[in-house]
Amino acid sequence: MKIFNALRISLLATVASVSLLSVAHAENALKMELTANKVVKNSEGKVSYLPVSTAPTGTVVQYKATYTNTVNQDINDLAVTLPIPTNMAFNGEVTPASAQASIDGKNYADIPLMRKVDGKMVKVPYSEYRTLRWNIKLLPAKKSAAVSLNTIVE
Repeated sequence: MKIFNALRISLLATVASVSLLSVAHAENALKMELTANKVVKNSEGKVSYLPVSTAPTGTVVQYKATYTNTVNQDINDLAVTLPIPTNMAFNGEVTPASAQASIDGKNYADIPLMRKVDGKMVKVPYSEYRTLRWNIKLLPAKKSAAVSLNTIVE
């Protein structure tokens, strides 16, 4: 299984969804770098990240996207999204915590997602999440912002 390539394919459509609402010269103003790393905890609970391109079922993989403002002007009201590949399940770990989630890629709400079942509001299982979105209010000129989500290989 090629984890990184699966997400890269999913991101082709997603990169187009990056919104640059307040930048007059949005073309080439934003650079995105994506990494996929295996999340490893040692016996003391310390977390480390190792590059990964394939992984067995049950492996925790972190996808991290770093967005860099390449121009000499601030970018305001930036919305960035990361899809969750079909062979992966979101595990609820996200940075920054302000992410919103979607089960359809169109409608977003704060995590945890909720729905009504038999008249009661219940949490939507993380395994049903398909896309996460972050709203970055300000990305200063020549600075970067990173977002990440953790998944489990199914």
